[in-house]
Amino acid sequence: MNTTPSTTHARAKAAPARALAANASRLLLLVATRKGAWLFHGDGRRRSWKVDGPHFLGHSVSHLQLDPRDGRTLLAAVKTGHLGPTIFRSTNLGRTWKEASRPPAFAQPSEGGLPARAVDHTFWLTPGHASETGSWYAGTSPQGLFRSDDGGASWAPLASVNDDARFRAWMGTVQDGTPDGPKLHSIIVDPRDPARLLFAMSGGGVHESHDGGRSWSTLVDGLQVVEGFDPANVSFHDPHCVRLCPADPDRLYQQNHCGIYRLDRPATRWQRIGRKMPRRVGDVGFPMVVHPRDPDTAWVFPMNASDVWPRTSPDGHPAAYVTRDAGKSWQRLDHGLPQSQAWWTVKRQAMTVDALPTPALYLGTTSGELWIGHGEGARWALAARHLPEIYAVEVGTPAPGRA
Repeated sequence: MNTTPSTTHARAKAAPARALAANASRLLLLVATRKGAWLFHGDGRRRSWKVDGPHFLGHSVSHLQLDPRDGRTLLAAVKTGHLGPTIFRSTNLGRTWKEASRPPAFAQPSEGGLPARAVDHTFWLTPGHASETGSWYAGTSPQGLFRSDDGGASWAPLASVNDDARFRAWMGTVQDGTPDGPKLHSIIVDPRDPARLLFAMSGGGVHESHDGGRSWSTLVDGLQVVEGFDPANVSFHDPHCVRLCPADPDRLYQQNHCGIYRLDRPATRWQRIGRKMPRRVGDVGFPMVVHPRDPDTAWVFPMNASDVWPRTSPDGHPAAYVTRDAGKSWQRLDHGLPQSQAWWTVKRQAMTVDALPTPALYLGTTSGELWIGHGEGARWALAARHLPEIYAVEVGTPAPGRA
């Protein structure tokens, strides 16, 4: 797999950016699919890549994450045919894997309490705060929140969410929500404060804690729901993906089932910023990606939002869209992408961005293609094809020691 180096937007910045990119010796793309996982080891210029995989061939991998605190530990959320839903952990960048001794599982209900539930699959993985080595969070389907304090080897449920009657009402039933089951996702840890946590549920809204998950407040003010439903009922809210800006942790972006939004804390009301998207495209999709250093820059990847919900690229002409002014305007980015008859979409975890001086975007499609958007998405190049349906794409910087 070969790519060309990224471009810069300003000639004056080109030479420093190239020098910094050269110092970033390696990148690691983590691709989770319906039938296994793949690792793509790349150089800092994104010119060449070495493929490692498949891992867990034939098994459903919802999410694959590299621990940024050590650059070596990988966690994989896997649903296997013989072990069921579980977590696998590697401390050597995927050379060997070991199953969690206690994967995420709901606590047994007390007599006369809330109905029992069983984890169908772990959907989302988030490393904990930099100051809390070994901490991880996991979100499951049906909706549940779990924490590990030993690097993902064992997991404990957070009763403040999983066993709270109010949350359980918002979660609905396993027959509700997305086609492959309701989910708890978009788990966020504030880089300034490990006690500030956020997560979203499809369905069930967006929620925030300032005390490490002991108590929660709901952030749905200003969000719309499907016509005919009551927005005052939190269970009808369907956030698809929520992101926090690394450069301004008080700013949140959201791709929702009903639009694109921004929230600047301490305000509590979301502003719909997708109204400026082209009318024929709309502002419905799954992923939301934010710039690593510019809080005004974010990307989305729209899908067809007609009444029949085909969940494909509008008109079979896929494109990312970028805002560089916090949602006041949007620009189409489709150079290099198929211009017709490309009826795929990008799932909520399947689009990400690296942190090099001129970032590149990475996305995986439901038809098994992996794309790289050089120059912040200005020029797209096909990096891999014929993979299984891609569920998630992440990028990180591995520690030295393995090519």
